[in-house]
Amino acid sequence: MTVYDEKPWVKWYDPPLSAEIKAVDETYVDMLERGLKFRPEVVAFHFLGVAFTYKELDRLSMRFASYIRKQGCNPGDVVGINLPNLPQYLIALAGALRAGCVVTGVSPLLTPKEMAYQLNDAGASVLVTLDAIYENRVQKIKNDIPNVKCIVTTNIADYLPPLKRVLGKLLKKIPSGKVEPITGKEVISFKDLIANTLPDISRPSVKLDDTCLIQYTGGTTGTPKGAVLTHWNMVSNLTQGKQWLDLQMDGGTVCSGFPFFHMAGLYFGMVSMSLAFTQCLIPDPRNTKNICKEISEHPPMMMLMVPSLYQMLMDDPAFSRIDFSSCKACISGASPFSKEAINALESIVGLGKVVELYGMTEASPIITLNPLKGKKKIGSVGVPLQSTLVKLVDVETGKKEVALGEVGEIIVHGPQVMKGYYNKPEETDNTLRELGNEKWLYTGDVARMDEDGYFYIADRTKDMLIVGGYKVFSREVEEVLSEQPAVESCAIVGIVNPDRPDSQIVKAVIQLTKDAQAKDQEQVKKDILEYCKENLAPYKVPKMIVFMEALPLTAVGKVDKKALR
Repeated sequence: MTVYDEKPWVKWYDPPLSAEIKAVDETYVDMLERGLKFRPEVVAFHFLGVAFTYKELDRLSMRFASYIRKQGCNPGDVVGINLPNLPQYLIALAGALRAGCVVTGVSPLLTPKEMAYQLNDAGASVLVTLDAIYENRVQKIKNDIPNVKCIVTTNIADYLPPLKRVLGKLLKKIPSGKVEPITGKEVISFKDLIANTLPDISRPSVKLDDTCLIQYTGGTTGTPKGAVLTHWNMVSNLTQGKQWLDLQMDGGTVCSGFPFFHMAGLYFGMVSMSLAFTQCLIPDPRNTKNICKEISEHPPMMMLMVPSLYQMLMDDPAFSRIDFSSCKACISGASPFSKEAINALESIVGLGKVVELYGMTEASPIITLNPLKGKKKIGSVGVPLQSTLVKLVDVETGKKEVALGEVGEIIVHGPQVMKGYYNKPEETDNTLRELGNEKWLYTGDVARMDEDGYFYIADRTKDMLIVGGYKVFSREVEEVLSEQPAVESCAIVGIVNPDRPDSQIVKAVIQLTKDAQAKDQEQVKKDILEYCKENLAPYKVPKMIVFMEALPLTAVGKVDKKALR
């Protein structure tokens, strides 16, 4: 038995947690239905001054479910939701799952080309999107998404009070777009769908091994891949999280700055609905004034943010004036949180309330957490959840376990580990590998474990950048850059953002073609940057571009990124 098999971390679990969770015997739809019906009068979410009860969420989501079923959606069909954190997202999410469908979150930051790739790869038959995105992006790919038969459009202001809706549009503070028909596709507004659909109370059969979500991620190689998360995966991880954080039905108000198209935000939204929590919806996480207003008016029992957002909130004087006595935890994930920043945050919210975690989309997503009440170690991402085994193995071989205190690649075995990547068997085999008689998730992240079983992330996958909490894979950006006519060869590296130490700046180092070398260099740089903006999501676009006569190479002829860094 190795040091990892002994599970030294279990002794730090908060009582009455045990090493294992009970066998899962319900789907997420079962959990969701229980939350919707628990206390119908409870507020499901607050959104810019509007409150929706669970009774309303139940009614609206059932109408959405009935509509897509009448459009021919069968259990297992995929619904893409391309929205920021709006009431419509939760209505569509709950409705799609209640119809037995699979949900894939489509980031509003994607370019038309990136949108088309995901929708086609997932085989989505329904798309829910903003009218502004519909006009500016969907119309550009209307002939490139043959599987999408139905498009539901909505506006950020659709569920705002009449006065706010009118003023927002008059003052052009709310983006909107023109919705014109597309031949061969059903196009309908979200409000018309809800108003004109009678609910069908029949419920399709959903099984534990059925797919619940297909969430897209760069994985460990950079190519966008859909992680297939079953109802068993999701309910297992939700159960682990509920027990770990001592979450009870109707337990209060929560607030997350993570978008729902991100696995962390989606997890938080799903666990909240299943427990009849009240959510404060944050459509724009950069608007700290609005966040402070929401959590001041609706004091949260728990918050979930990336470190950079916590930092932005601390920079807002209004944040320090809020009463956080009812808040029992400020959960942080997606990027490192410095000791100084944690101490500063806890000086405002309360000592010992910051709880760091580690996870990834492929694990539904939580793998490790610091204890809620017990021993927290600043700088550590905590210990493995119940029913979860984590090991560190040699990065080169992927098999030999490293000794205590040594750095190795994180591999994970547990009920929350994905079924695989959608329609990508080779990528699946590369990430879910046999070790002993079991399959393990190879994360591509490197860490060390101390004698107590607490894990410390030593580095991300060597070519991966963290930009504002989002993963950016150099290979993906390099592939786009290499298609630009002026680029002979290129490499992407990340450098620390001096204004946001927990984030990185995407830096492109480029060797130009001979023709491009003879042109005005500033104009060439502008052309390359414009090409990137057209083909990459904003956070992936290089903020720095440097030309080199020749890129440094290793002994085997690979670009030496270590030298570039």
